[in-house]
Amino acid sequence: MTTQQTSSTSLGATVVRGLLGSLKLALVVGGVAAATGCAGKPAAPFDTLKTSQVTAFRLQNYEPPAAQAPQAGGIPGLPPEIQQWVQAGAQGLQQLIPPGLLPPGLLGGTPGAPLQAAPDAPRFPLAAPNFRILSQTPVIDEDLKEDLGDLFGSEKSFDSSQANCMYAEMGLAFSGAMGNNELLVSFSCNRVEARGFAWPHSSTGMKPNTVKKLSEIVAKLWPPGT
Repeated sequence: MTTQQTSSTSLGATVVRGLLGSLKLALVVGGVAAATGCAGKPAAPFDTLKTSQVTAFRLQNYEPPAAQAPQAGGIPGLPPEIQQWVQAGAQGLQQLIPPGLLPPGLLGGTPGAPLQAAPDAPRFPLAAPNFRILSQTPVIDEDLKEDLGDLFGSEKSFDSSQANCMYAEMGLAFSGAMGNNELLVSFSCNRVEARGFAWPHSSTGMKPNTVKKLSEIVAKLWPPGT
């Protein structure tokens, strides 16, 4: 073999090794990117929430009976979970407290009109147990929908700290590949409940940071005073 042939062979081997190295690096980078993308994607069905039609509901979490028996040290007629939530300032979510549910001036606000149970009022979700709809609003802002999808679609948003009750102050309805999805959110019970779809996480209790982030979203959906 001549010197020129040896040089050409060495050069060819170097080029091949370089190409193989570049290919290996590209595969590694691509794999990392794919893994990162999967890890950051909300769990179904919340992965489609950003592109779905979404409606948010403000719900009456509790309908007191006509005759309310006073409770020592508490707010007459309210379940203890709601009492604790309200007495803690309702986590800054006074707009989610049904009007007239509390005695006048309890939170320093103006007295609400007496709360009248209306069995024929629209309710959410359709299947019982459900809650009276106080107001509803379409969620049009894509950033808000993405925030909701990321929050509810993340396993890290939830733990097992929920109370054993469901007094929902908020509801969400959105369409998906398998039909309509409905979600109940109870701040007073610190938990969520899926309707019409399988809950994708192992727990339903909202972590403190989840409550904080969701409270910020609620303030944009229903600004204080509305």
